[in-house]
Amino acid sequence: MERVRFAPSPTGHLHIGGARTALFNYLYAKKTGGKFLLRIEDTDLNRSTEESEKVIIEGLKWLGIHWDEGIEVGGEHGPYRSTERVHIYNPYVQRLLDEGKAYLCYCSEEELEREREEALQRGEMPRYSGKCRHLTKEDRERLEKEGRKPVVRFRVPEDELIVVDDLVRGRVEFNSNDIGDFIIVKSDGIPVYNFAVTIDDYLMEITTVIRGEEHLSNTPRQILIYKALGFDIPKFAHVSLILGKDRTKMSKRHGSTWVEQYRDAGYLPEAIINFLALLGWSPEGEEEIFSMEELERMFDINRVSKNPAVFDIDKLNHINGIYIRNAELDRIVDLAIPHLVKGEFITEEFANTNREWISKIVDTVRGGLSNVSEIVNHVGIFFGEEVKLENEEAKEVLKQEHVSALLDEFKNILLETEVVTKENAKDIMNEIKKRTGAKGKALFMPIRVAVTGQVHGPELVNVLEILGRDMLIKRIEYVKQNLL
Repeated sequence: MERVRFAPSPTGHLHIGGARTALFNYLYAKKTGGKFLLRIEDTDLNRSTEESEKVIIEGLKWLGIHWDEGIEVGGEHGPYRSTERVHIYNPYVQRLLDEGKAYLCYCSEEELEREREEALQRGEMPRYSGKCRHLTKEDRERLEKEGRKPVVRFRVPEDELIVVDDLVRGRVEFNSNDIGDFIIVKSDGIPVYNFAVTIDDYLMEITTVIRGEEHLSNTPRQILIYKALGFDIPKFAHVSLILGKDRTKMSKRHGSTWVEQYRDAGYLPEAIINFLALLGWSPEGEEEIFSMEELERMFDINRVSKNPAVFDIDKLNHINGIYIRNAELDRIVDLAIPHLVKGEFITEEFANTNREWISKIVDTVRGGLSNVSEIVNHVGIFFGEEVKLENEEAKEVLKQEHVSALLDEFKNILLETEVVTKENAKDIMNEIKKRTGAKGKALFMPIRVAVTGQVHGPELVNVLEILGRDMLIKRIEYVKQNLL
């Protein structure tokens, strides 16, 4: 059985790249009938926080990425936080020390920095010189008396070719001579990422490691540890970086970089999932809109590209717009209300007592939304008695000779009408046409501008129903008194 995992470091938010990695692992597990684990790599004690862990977990749940084993779920391979597994790592560290495959290193940061600078001056790639490889017992005692706390370094074998048959990138080769003896346990006794992740993946029976391309350079170190301990080596798949449209590393200027920023802006999780799946993976055919269930059936690691994926915010907005238009109206209303409150169009109390009216507004404008937070840019026409003309074109519409009489008849008909609905709004327009002789653009455009201030917008009959009889009369009176 295939077993894969997502093992984020809880040092910040759930990045878009991390979310895609989690998704690819999840889809791979579903497609192969395997298991998906969530593990927390909190070996960086200075930067890891409970809050970050919580944000990551909430983000995954919001996206609909659920795990079979791990944090919160449990399982037979726990615990699932690195810091809770130190007692598990220690025997393996001691085994490497006993077998001479690792050793204690007492070099200070100053000494290591001096080594790095000297290597750079010689035009060489900085790597540890191995000066502590052959310390005697007396040497170690002397250094410890000086107050030095050792780290544990892995003894990298010389002249070894390390091959990674990557499922995405193909054959990748590394020379052990370029690596240098690397730290596996810090001076505080906490194993570093490369060691902890190797032990965890082995003990948790991970069969395939799917992660970001930035981890490719870690892979030879981990393979060396697997070999030194006699462990079976899993398959590796390193997915490409995510770049902005300008082909540079994704950053804030290309769009929000954290999952929760998209959630808070009113993107739908299924749209984010759909978009993330297409970042580096290409399905067969031309279709681009897929449900999670469809992705679970279709995902194929062999169709993941080794070329960088481009984060196109316009494409995400297009996909999200489709999901907004097809979603249950009540769901979009729930998402829209906080934005309308924040935009000071309504209060929460007003939303509770006027939900049906708000629903009509949301339903009328959602066709033009790429995310729900944009609703505040589309609803101004439904609030207030004053009419603000958006541009010169709108002003020119009201300057036409027939407009004053047209609005008078519109008001008269409204006074004869108890309530305006989408159904009788058409009858009202026909009656104005009958009484004034105006038709087509000469009829509809002045009415639209008079009641909204805009020459374009949602379907007019919807606008008339939402504004209602009394507000329409007030706006006609305002236009007659102030804009004609």
